[in-house]
This record gives sequence, C-alpha cells and structure tokens, in this order.
Amino acid sequence: MALQIGDSAPDFEAQTTQGTIKFHDWAGDSWVILFSHPKDFTPVCTTELGYMAKLKPEFDKRNCKVIGLSVDPVADHVQWSKDIEETQGFAPNYPMIGDGDLAVAKLYGMLPAGAGESSEGRTAVDNQTVRNVFVIAPDKSIKLIISYPMSTGRNFDEVLRVVDSLQLTAKHKVATPVNWKQGENVIIVPAVSDEEAKEKYPDGWEAPKPYLRIVPQPTD
Repeated sequence: MALQIGDSAPDFEAQTTQGTIKFHDWAGDSWVILFSHPKDFTPVCTTELGYMAKLKPEFDKRNCKVIGLSVDPVADHVQWSKDIEETQGFAPNYPMIGDGDLAVAKLYGMLPAGAGESSEGRTAVDNQTVRNVFVIAPDKSIKLIISYPMSTGRNFDEVLRVVDSLQLTAKHKVATPVNWKQGENVIIVPAVSDEEAKEKYPDGWEAPKPYLRIVPQPTD
C-alpha cells in the first residue's frame, strides 16, 4: 500500500555518499527532507540537487536534515556530484542514498515490488515514479508527500515554506492560509473553541465567518 500523510516513514539501512546510515538513527530528533530521483546524470535532477545544496543552510536553521536518493549506486553519485558542482555552482552537501538494488524506492512505494532488484539497464523513464519529496517530522511521521513529473523541476522554496508552516502548526493550534509566508497572519483551527482562543489571543481576532478566525502569527 502506498505511503500516506500520517504514516510512519519506513526505516532502512543504506549506503550513501557520506557512509552507511540507518535512516531513523541518522534522522535523530530532526525534521527530514527526503527527495528522490529516477537516475543519475539526468538534466532536471542536476539542477535540483545543485539548488538544494545552495538552500541547505536554510533547512539547517530549521533543524531539518536533507537527504537525497537516486536509483543508481553511490559511486555514480560521486561522479555526478562533480557535474552538479561544475554546472550549478554547488555540489551536494548532504548525503545521497545509493539505491542500486531499488530497495528504498520500493520500500517508499515509488517502484512496484516487481520492478526487479537492480538499477542496471533501467532508464530514467523506467524509474519515472521515483520523483517524490517527503517531509518527515522528528517523530518519524510523514507530513508531506509531493510527486513530480520528470519534466518539471521541483520548487524547493515551496518545500521550505511548507517546513515553516509545519513547524509553526506543530507548536501552535493554528493553520496557515493560502500562499502563507513566514510572519503573515494565520488561522485558528476549528478544534479550538472561542473560549480557549480568547485565552491565547486576548486582543481578539478577525472573523469574516465564525469558522474563519484570523490572527497574527504567534511568535513565542
């Protein structure tokens, strides 16, 4: 069965460009971005890996680790990293999982069980479903899954925005509205009664509808 939001992120042990990891142990108490790729030396993924390397300090500030996966061995990742640095200006500064046996891709429901046991001879098209972004909370629950086509580069600024929202809403009983950005107004969730909301927001809130209660973003 495909993974869904709220499921526990499956644990695994794998070789990476930064050594062998056991995923849950490596994640520790951090948030995690796991983003996957169908093949090394592919053009769109090259741009993505470079941009994520550039953006990684922002995820670091948010206690959010980054890890990539590509359906090829680690040795290929190392060679690919040189191309990424040459063309994008940044080499991957986060581990890249080698998934030459397709085990992690299958574990996360990105390839079917019958896909075989080796990346050898497979093309990017064969692996086109390995184009996901998973955001995983410190409790190892999956908070976001986005799947992309091979022809569309991912928007990692949006992923960073989602992490900001998830971390805020995990701490406070609020939700973030459409196109929300850090520092903008938020919405009190329906599970919070007006009585409880008055304790948290003594200055009140804007309510164009009783179920739409808008307040400034909490800062504590």
